[in-house]
Amino acid sequence: MGEFKSDIIKSEHGGGGEMMESMIKSLYVEGFSLNSVKGGLGLSDMDDSGTIPFNDGHIVFTTDSHTVTPLFFPGGDIGKLSVSGTINDLSVMGATPLALSSGVIIPEGFPTDNFRKIIKSMDETLKEAGVPLITGDTKVAGNDLFINTSGVGYTKKLLADKCLKEGDLIIVSGTVGDHGASLLSVREDIPFLSNIKSDVAPLNKMIASILTFNVHAMKDPTRGGIANALNEFSKKSNVRIEIKEEKIPVREEVVAICDILGLNFMEIACEGKVLISVAREDADNVLDSLKKNRYGKNAAIIGEVKKGEKVILETVIGGKRILDPPIADPVPRVC
Repeated sequence: MGEFKSDIIKSEHGGGGEMMESMIKSLYVEGFSLNSVKGGLGLSDMDDSGTIPFNDGHIVFTTDSHTVTPLFFPGGDIGKLSVSGTINDLSVMGATPLALSSGVIIPEGFPTDNFRKIIKSMDETLKEAGVPLITGDTKVAGNDLFINTSGVGYTKKLLADKCLKEGDLIIVSGTVGDHGASLLSVREDIPFLSNIKSDVAPLNKMIASILTFNVHAMKDPTRGGIANALNEFSKKSNVRIEIKEEKIPVREEVVAICDILGLNFMEIACEGKVLISVAREDADNVLDSLKKNRYGKNAAIIGEVKKGEKVILETVIGGKRILDPPIADPVPRVC
């Protein structure tokens, strides 16, 4: 990736995409000489979680710090977001989430009732997922609310970004861009698009239902959307991924707000969707299983894995172009 060139760290360096990858690799990953456990995935792998080999399987561990504007948005809030994000990061590795922790930095003067609402939302999400929160920490400082959630899980079959295989089909579990678009509709005060809701949700139970099939890799397309996630798949697995634009499920309202603001719906964050690379012979079984779950009712096969490199998008008019990862997430403070 090369040496990090910027003299200062900007907000764009934390927003997903190529700028974030450059900063993480050059400063963070290379800053730690001990960054993995023998036989496991570590910092340099830059997957959704790190892993520790244990008892013929892997302990899977992840952590994430959450900040979002506004704290309460259509379809969710920072509490539901923080719990769902960590549960999903464990689940896409093929792991069963076992427990979470939470660290909260609360700004002085923050309304107590709002904090109660956030805790209630976290609790309801944990109960839906069936995962306990077993330890935590609080601090009062700064001007914004931040929530860190960490999680631990276990799997006998580890899934990683580097495990795509030629011939796999790519499935997305539902409509894309809902989360980022819901935040934009509030921030930009666009009344006729106020019905857009975030897709934020814990996906562990839906994902568990497809693990009996020949799934090779999964990823939740958060910052940078499916464009960023697909490019991570392609780069780490050294494969070419061909996607058909007309097959990608997307709500008309999401397309509308992206058109208004000059954005690409494939670069907008999701918080309740998963991209899946599955052996061709099991793709229909996975699709059927997803559609039986309320979070997967709009699932669709959107492309396939081939020999080569990069992500190629076949547009709705039949042309083909390279789908590059975004430089940075076009919607800052989204998760």
